[in-house]
Amino acid sequence: MAAESVYITPEHEALREQVARFLAREVEPVAAAWEEQGCVPREVLRKMGAAGFLGVTAPPEYGGAGADALTNVVFAEALSQSTFGGFIVTVLVHTDMAGPHLVHAGSKAQLDRYLRRCIAGELVTAIAVTEPDAGSDVAAMRTRARRAGGHWVLDGTKMFITNGVHGDLYFVAARTQPQAKGSRGISMFIVEKGTPGLRVGRALKKQGWLSSDTAELVFEDCRVPAENLLGEENGGFYAIMRNFQNERVVLGAMAVGHATQAIRLALEHVTSRKAFGGTLFDKQAIRQRLAMLEAKTLAARQLLYHCGWLMSQGRDCVREVSMLKAFAGELANEVIYTCQQFHGGMGYMRETAIERLARDARILSIGGGATEVMLDEVAKRFGP
Repeated sequence: MAAESVYITPEHEALREQVARFLAREVEPVAAAWEEQGCVPREVLRKMGAAGFLGVTAPPEYGGAGADALTNVVFAEALSQSTFGGFIVTVLVHTDMAGPHLVHAGSKAQLDRYLRRCIAGELVTAIAVTEPDAGSDVAAMRTRARRAGGHWVLDGTKMFITNGVHGDLYFVAARTQPQAKGSRGISMFIVEKGTPGLRVGRALKKQGWLSSDTAELVFEDCRVPAENLLGEENGGFYAIMRNFQNERVVLGAMAVGHATQAIRLALEHVTSRKAFGGTLFDKQAIRQRLAMLEAKTLAARQLLYHCGWLMSQGRDCVREVSMLKAFAGELANEVIYTCQQFHGGMGYMRETAIERLARDARILSIGGGATEVMLDEVAKRFGP
């Protein structure tokens, strides 16, 4: 029995199979070229939109499926069976890290203008919160927004913005009460690509996630209409904190997917690679280490689905989600490092999937809340 089977329905299994067929047909055979190009082709995202993959939890009246958080975990883990992390994160930022800000806080006019096109893959979204000196510490944000008649004027710099180079729609956090301390006085804004005063400072070169475009964004007297305020003025911090849970769960799903694929690749290799009169799998040390990694990965998968279930029940699960993000992010690196080791010299070659997974996995213990930050969130909640 699969570790997560208590949570899974026939509809979930059908979704998994649908995603698997899409990956086998549209991604895995061709995505090596995307690594060189530095982005996922827009046509692929439109195909995902047509298949219903970009609006799993979005309202049906705008073309979404209206599914719950557990179904979304099923989708995120199924998508994360791809061996191309840059492709995965391009999609998950759009669907689960940026898009929910519009779904949860958008006015009817904003939803009517943007949401259907986002779900169709016609508009690609990005979330611009992180700054050079403010990542998980959102309260340290320096980007400012001041009211000027019928507009807000944004000034500041955002860093490490996924989909920032080729995206169409940015959900930007800025401080609207400069005198307010800490987390107070932060608001969210919708900024369209091409808005005067917004520019890509530079496209960032990364260790991994090569098929994902990442940008430094610069706002210089960037004027956006007053109606582009997203949600309540000065309520942005709470919106960011709310969506952090969703972001961290799907990153946990990504880590579990990477670990699962690394074990699969390692098993294929060690059961066929001959050395010293037999296969590598004949070596007790190798098969026992793989067995332990499989056990840990199944444990992480169980926690992943439990978090999805808690979220779908509307329960407070900051503790569990923080555990998942810390445990799964570290585990993915442990699993893939070991599986790459078992590949020997070929594991170091760019032509192998395990080498790509090793590069892509490194960020999973850093981005979306570093392991240390997550463990502090857990520690704060110790006690009866």
